[in-house]
Amino acid sequence: MDQLLQHLLNATILGGTYALLGIGLTLIFGIMRVVNFTHGELYAFGAYCMYALVMPLGLNFFMALVVAMALGALLGATIELLLLSRLRGADIDTTMLVMIGAWIALQNAEQLAWTGVALSINNPFPSEPLIVGPLSVSWNRVYVFFVALLLILGTYYLINRTHLGKAMRATFQDRDTAALMGIRIDRIHTATFALGSALAAAAGALLGPVFVVAPTMGDLAAAKAFAIVILGGLGNIKGATLGGFILAFVEELGAGYISSGYRDAMGFLLIILILLFRPTGLFAQKERVG
Repeated sequence: MDQLLQHLLNATILGGTYALLGIGLTLIFGIMRVVNFTHGELYAFGAYCMYALVMPLGLNFFMALVVAMALGALLGATIELLLLSRLRGADIDTTMLVMIGAWIALQNAEQLAWTGVALSINNPFPSEPLIVGPLSVSWNRVYVFFVALLLILGTYYLINRTHLGKAMRATFQDRDTAALMGIRIDRIHTATFALGSALAAAAGALLGPVFVVAPTMGDLAAAKAFAIVILGGLGNIKGATLGGFILAFVEELGAGYISSGYRDAMGFLLIILILLFRPTGLFAQKERVG
């Protein structure tokens, strides 16, 4: 029982960052109808920003997270303005090819800048874990969970309680009518891509100090983000949140009771089953953002 509780605790902590990845990706797809293949590289970009700010530059660890998110949003807005804004009305094949090219370019730029050597990020937390009864967890992971939770709640508030969020939801529901009501669709697309990119960068900046930073770290993160979106239903933010936690639980329990070598495979096995029996996702009722 103690082992099971430890696995559940580990999965809950990891699920918060998975949810961030899924929310960012489902926002971009739901509003813009863009399959964002650069999502994993934006995750890696956030981790590299965290490394550069904390290690060589010596910026405060907590402030570095804020800066990494801002830089992720800036990079996302740049991608949208330079690439996607020129493809308004283009067929999905063209857009996908452009985004695949951007993904490859970003990954090679990271490898050129930082080489292929894995990098570690120091954190200010005590090395001794937090122990509660039979459970133990590092203080850094506790910090990651609570920050991820705050970001998830903040995103929900933005989408459901602000003018920008209402404009996003209106654009998702009917972009032509939204445009007639005075909503600048092009600005909403830029803001959406920037927000999704900031969430991906935040996930990378949070997990970078937990694991290591490497140019290919975004590949697996992107695959998991797509898996989470499929689990939750395309365009469903609540579904993406729950999907992130479900994927984390499946991975953690699979690694604990079957083999740690199959940790990543367990999640994708679940995706295959979902696609076979419920291809619209576990929580898809009707397509919506919110």
